[in-house]
Amino acid sequence: MREIIERILSSKVPVAAYVTPSGGRSASAGFFIAIACDIFVMAPGTNTGAAHPVGVSITGQQMDKTMEEKVTHDAASYIKSIAEKRGRNIKMAEDAVRKSLSYTEKEALKGNLIDLIANNEQEIVDYFNSRSIKRFNGEELLLELEGDEIIEISMSGRQKFLLTISNPNLAYILFMIGLLGLYFEFSNPGAIIPGVVGVISLLLAIFAFQILPINYVGLMLILLAIGLFILEIKIQSYGVLSIGGIISMIIGSTMLINSPIPELRPSLNFIIPVAIGISFIIIFLIFITVRAHSKKASTGKEGLIGEIGTVQKNLNPEGTVFVHGEIWNAEASEEILKGAKVKVVEVLKNLKIKVIKIQ
Repeated sequence: MREIIERILSSKVPVAAYVTPSGGRSASAGFFIAIACDIFVMAPGTNTGAAHPVGVSITGQQMDKTMEEKVTHDAASYIKSIAEKRGRNIKMAEDAVRKSLSYTEKEALKGNLIDLIANNEQEIVDYFNSRSIKRFNGEELLLELEGDEIIEISMSGRQKFLLTISNPNLAYILFMIGLLGLYFEFSNPGAIIPGVVGVISLLLAIFAFQILPINYVGLMLILLAIGLFILEIKIQSYGVLSIGGIISMIIGSTMLINSPIPELRPSLNFIIPVAIGISFIIIFLIFITVRAHSKKASTGKEGLIGEIGTVQKNLNPEGTVFVHGEIWNAEASEEILKGAKVKVVEVLKNLKIKVIKIQ
């Protein structure tokens, strides 16, 4: 915010702030930025103010009272200095910071906090054409706007992309997809695609988290949930660990992004279904992985153990056995005649198996 204001105050051309459309607002840092502009205009049905500073530490904890007072005094002095230089209502500007007051466009105009109420950009141009304004450095400037074209500069593709992934709801889902992808890759090495998707999603989520205030307690609760899901497969807790994991996942997801600004918090209506869904997906993936690992091998040497075959050539003690669709050299600890049923108990060296007679 301060960097933006510094650029506005040092701009060689006048800068106008326009709060639009109807229903929009210029609050918090937006109030500071608008006050700092050469021209401050609001559309009908908008509001501005509510600029009391609310700070959150890197751990997601609120500032203590002493630090909050220091920040508030600093912010109030900052807004008073800007409002005085711009010739705006210092008292209203200060109250928006200290008392978190918010003003409608009519209240702001009546109190000399803004310059105009306008329905569109053309009204702003028409009103200020041939009018003089006072720049921040005290210079008087006559605005000659007649015939000037209004050019809308849209965000670039890169800016739109970065804005999209910084959405707290999307940042949360990217984080969850990243965890799922990495888990699937580690449990099934060589799958490649889940690992690539997981790493990309996790990196995008980390980028978004640099903008959003992350609570590391919430992050730890999400990781704890995954640990509980894994333990549920290993330990017969009759669902207790799974329930604990789901609860931990929901609480951790709720705490993950801790912001005083509603727009920077993911919606609970979004978090809870996603957290429950991700929990069940992780439990299902762990379950099928463990079940696959616990199954008896069906190929290779391990796949022969326990198979039933038929003696092709008398075992005395060596001979041949037809088993698993193949004829194997075999040996037994007793004489077994041709046609008898035998069971494979061991795979020996030199492509030979050891069998016992089925009684």
